[in-house]
Amino acid sequence: MATAVTEEVVDYDEVLERYDPVMGLEVHVELNTATKMFCGCATGFGAEPNSQVCPVCLGLPGALPVVNDTAVESAIRIGLALNCEIAQWCRFARKNYFYPDMPKNFQTSQYDEPIAFEGHLDVELEDGSTYRVEIERAHMEEDTGKSLHVGGSTGRIHGAEYSLVDYNRAGIPLIEIVTKPLTGVGARAPEVAKAYVGALRELLRALGVSDVKMEQGSLRCDANVSLRPKVGDPTSAEQAAVPLGTRTETKNVNSLRSVERAVRYEITRHAAILDKGEKITQETRHWHEDTGVTTSGREKSDAEDYRYFPEPDLVPVAPTRETVESLRATLPEPPGERRKRLQSDWGYSDLEMRDVMNAGAVELIQETVAAGATPAAARKWWTGELARRANAEGRSVEDFGVTPAHIAELDGLVRGGRLNDSMARQVLDGVLAGEGTPTAVADARGLELVQDDGALEAAVDKVIEANAPIAQKVRDGKVQAAGALIGQVMKEMRGQADAGRAREIILAKLGAS
Repeated sequence: MATAVTEEVVDYDEVLERYDPVMGLEVHVELNTATKMFCGCATGFGAEPNSQVCPVCLGLPGALPVVNDTAVESAIRIGLALNCEIAQWCRFARKNYFYPDMPKNFQTSQYDEPIAFEGHLDVELEDGSTYRVEIERAHMEEDTGKSLHVGGSTGRIHGAEYSLVDYNRAGIPLIEIVTKPLTGVGARAPEVAKAYVGALRELLRALGVSDVKMEQGSLRCDANVSLRPKVGDPTSAEQAAVPLGTRTETKNVNSLRSVERAVRYEITRHAAILDKGEKITQETRHWHEDTGVTTSGREKSDAEDYRYFPEPDLVPVAPTRETVESLRATLPEPPGERRKRLQSDWGYSDLEMRDVMNAGAVELIQETVAAGATPAAARKWWTGELARRANAEGRSVEDFGVTPAHIAELDGLVRGGRLNDSMARQVLDGVLAGEGTPTAVADARGLELVQDDGALEAAVDKVIEANAPIAQKVRDGKVQAAGALIGQVMKEMRGQADAGRAREIILAKLGAS
């Protein structure tokens, strides 16, 4: 079985003694428009291959493109949210290169005249410090199709028996957000890369312009990495004057964790090559999630190799100042400010809020609280039980069909005393299985806590008699030993006892407090 070749690397801490990492991040965002960038074809994910195509997105002779107005508005809103200047006049260009998933043999993109340019995004790191990522441009373009290489073990073209191409994705509106070189990051380069993509994803979700599902490719990152000799502190003027090294571009990294890992790996790989006195090849690289390494793709072309020229079939885009300002008025509360406000409202610790952010569950929790759940319960279910199941199955929590209203109803059943946590998980199983609402599932399965103290006391007496040594420990003041008795009571009552009430009765009967 063919596997990714593991190249020589240098210990990360050793790299930082001799080299200064520099990054450039290119993030591609698929917009959630109903139709494609230059034609009326649908953009739904998961449709039958080649069922969402037409002469325009297939590049057939005589077919003429028309710009999607909604995509342009989304591009402007993204640019504004990134503190960019918005061009008063810009146009599309043809980026010429051949690849099987490019039906026109060129990509309609923007080059030297982007819709948005010269912006920035302040990124908060885990220790609370902030790094400002300078944005070079955010430009409009169309996505390519998708190749599927059949046979072999890697899913790549090498070793495959044959390849198939699905052009459904060809022509979907893309915004490519390109940073300026990220310098002065030093040892924190992988962390900064992950934090930036995470902050960008949060911002785009708040704007409502994309579903930003990295696992489906609607947001993906190309990570450019280079090393230069270290001559001083990473933030010093002396270090800034050192020329940049040759970069590699790891393509289409599709998770925050992978962005961090890919950057770290490339830094250690570059160092091993440079330590031997060899040169870095400017190329694209493929990231392998399973092995945590990159492998060579193709030598990277420079801009002049793409023979850019203005797209002759499209008129320039010239948004008026009134249009730009009206779109600025639609921008949501900045995610950082919103996050701090919600954290305060919900009473979450920094760690709890970070878990919520990492799970992408802010909106879900906000809707669940609005539906009547407590913030603690909303966080528990979305970032605990449901997130655990989603991770185990490689899915998103939104894919389960469980709604904020379901979780609020489930929390109400627990707080109302009908269910304990164990029963609530059984009810959730039923909701996930499509058996109905939490109340309907609880009714159908006969799940309800026993409220009869007489029955509960009888079960406690039986358990105390059967576990005399443990009961004596409780009488002697070792109250924590009551936990074992509570477990036996729950077992005796088939999980339908109130654990809190069982504890009260046990301690009362054994004279403990």
